[in-house]
Amino acid sequence: MKSTRQQDILALISQQEILKVDELAAWFEVSRETIRRDFNSLQEQGLIIRQHGRAKGIPRGKPDSGDSFNARVKSHLNSKAGIAAQALTWIDEEMVIALDASTTCWYLAKKLPDIPLTVFTNSVRVCRELEKKSRITLISSGGTLQRKYACYVNPALFSIVKHLDIDLFIFSCEGIDHEDIMWDSNAINADYKALLLNKATQSLLLMDKSKLRRRSTVKIGPLSLVERVISDTDRLKKT
Repeated sequence: MKSTRQQDILALISQQEILKVDELAAWFEVSRETIRRDFNSLQEQGLIIRQHGRAKGIPRGKPDSGDSFNARVKSHLNSKAGIAAQALTWIDEEMVIALDASTTCWYLAKKLPDIPLTVFTNSVRVCRELEKKSRITLISSGGTLQRKYACYVNPALFSIVKHLDIDLFIFSCEGIDHEDIMWDSNAINADYKALLLNKATQSLLLMDKSKLRRRSTVKIGPLSLVERVISDTDRLKKT
């Protein structure tokens, strides 16, 4: 039965952390599509995180369940590059924008023209990319380097941000569930995004379709906080 199989999948993932669709299809002697549907159901319940061709469990009671920046950077590469290109149309000269430490925002930073612009970010990779562009004023959040996510963690972030008039906050997240709640895998990154969402005049969420109907470990807030979603699926687009 489906419910029994899904419980067995959870038990196997708790033992092995990550399991592939092909492995589970062979184990249960069902089709790969059946396992994909099981993954979708379990992800909607907030019990697993589905990734390309595999799934992993969500460690309960732990504040950090995300993949590293290096692990994420090549995932859905074409979708992220296309989404970043669309986001460029929101950026005008003399704006003050904030970027998070997502891989999609890194692709956006690579595409940013060298124009008069102020960029605030907690991302190490975005800083490295924008240091090459002399007309962009770059402001880093500073703080302690968190190597896994290639970002800085600064307890004085609120004091820094309160002096900035941010026109546009551009970010990504781990997923949006069926109740339109945004999630992240790391409490520190979630706090950064929640703070900038409240501070910025407008916000722009960049998400590929793999994030749809997906929960993680930490809530950021409702999707209603965001002015616009740029995605590769109409189901995530918000006008």
